[in-house]
Amino acid sequence: MKSSAHACAPLPLHATGSRLARAGWCAVPTRLALGACVAILPCAAGAATSHVRAGTLVDTEHGRVLKDQLITIVDGRVSAVAPFTHAPTDGPLLDWSDKQVLPGLIDMHTHLADYGTTSNVAEPLLHSQAALALKGAANARLTLLAGFTTVRDAGTYRAFTDVALRDAIAAGQVEGPRMFVAGAYITTPGGGGTVSGFAPDVQVPASMEAGVVRSAEEAREKTRYLFQNGADFIKMIATGAVLTVGTEPGQPELSFEEMKAACDEAALHGSYCIAHAHGAAGIKSAIRAGARSIEHASLIDDEGIALAKAKGVWLDMDIYDGDYIEESGTRQGWDAGYLRKNREVTQLQRDGFSKALKAGVKLSYGTDAGVYPYGWNARQFAYMVKYGMTPMQAIQSATINAAQLLRASADVGALSPGHYADMIAIDGDATRDVRLLENVQHVMKAGVLVK
Repeated sequence: MKSSAHACAPLPLHATGSRLARAGWCAVPTRLALGACVAILPCAAGAATSHVRAGTLVDTEHGRVLKDQLITIVDGRVSAVAPFTHAPTDGPLLDWSDKQVLPGLIDMHTHLADYGTTSNVAEPLLHSQAALALKGAANARLTLLAGFTTVRDAGTYRAFTDVALRDAIAAGQVEGPRMFVAGAYITTPGGGGTVSGFAPDVQVPASMEAGVVRSAEEAREKTRYLFQNGADFIKMIATGAVLTVGTEPGQPELSFEEMKAACDEAALHGSYCIAHAHGAAGIKSAIRAGARSIEHASLIDDEGIALAKAKGVWLDMDIYDGDYIEESGTRQGWDAGYLRKNREVTQLQRDGFSKALKAGVKLSYGTDAGVYPYGWNARQFAYMVKYGMTPMQAIQSATINAAQLLRASADVGALSPGHYADMIAIDGDATRDVRLLENVQHVMKAGVLVK
């Protein structure tokens, strides 16, 4: 929309009117068009420059908190961070001088393009691919508004729904976090990455078996197929699952040869594999096959911890979920097998987390979003602190550490020059009380104010 005023730095989307005022942008009358420039909003002609004043800024790269900082944003990325001295004149200033500002959070294990877990084991069969895409859009928005500006979406039952959601977000058609997606699961027939629990003569849609493999050669072929259709990385199901009927968490499923074939093929595409692995044997097999991260790692043993450290493999452990499954799953009447398996692994997973932390294994922030309600991603921070991390370590697990695992350290995980202007604002100090991250007041993604 054109304005009769001279050109100025565009305000972030949704920043006009009352939402703008609540967020702290300099006052602009609600009637003004997006991008209109007035005397009280100084700007440089033609420059996409804006600024944020942070009362305190969490410097995740150095593990410290800086006071009263000015963050300068040019074309959606941070161009400078310096102590605040005076109001800039080359673009609008967002005044968060009464807030703590952190980089946008990263969840390394979500399932946005899906329905959440329910009491019906055949829930995935009840929804069309189109319905899943629309539900995924709603899930993505909830996740973004919770402060998670980037996610690694770790698989979907209906192949490539996550690819479509990622691309719609990137195109600006859907509001959500930037996504890195798996496309589908590489899994054995009837394994932890399949839909199960219904009558044997029920015909499963072909889109739900896109990654089913029976040999190393099939694993290589299906891996190639997933990349050809838009996957960013590969998700392997190395063991049985807690929330899949007919599988056991400690039971190995994909063979070493199948996983190595998938990992080798992923490397040829400049990418990597991650492995869903609860059982100790499956964890070690996946590490030796070349997995970059182990998801869940519930029953990891001392040998597995030592192997992960030696190989530089990340553990992505969803240690919040056990309590949610026990409390809500019991109340909602989830499958008895789900509840039994959850009780068997929950405390062992948390003990393994503490051991891995003490051993110096690399740990990232992954929550298995979809097990619990979307938008609750930050509830895991308190559990990570309870089981041994400092608040700063927990924050780093969801920022610089997650970015390193994602191979995106130049873009996300920190608020220093060159990074996307992804940031959140909260009341109080999360480095003292990490639960404050459960109530994010404001969210910005690539310089665009979305909350």
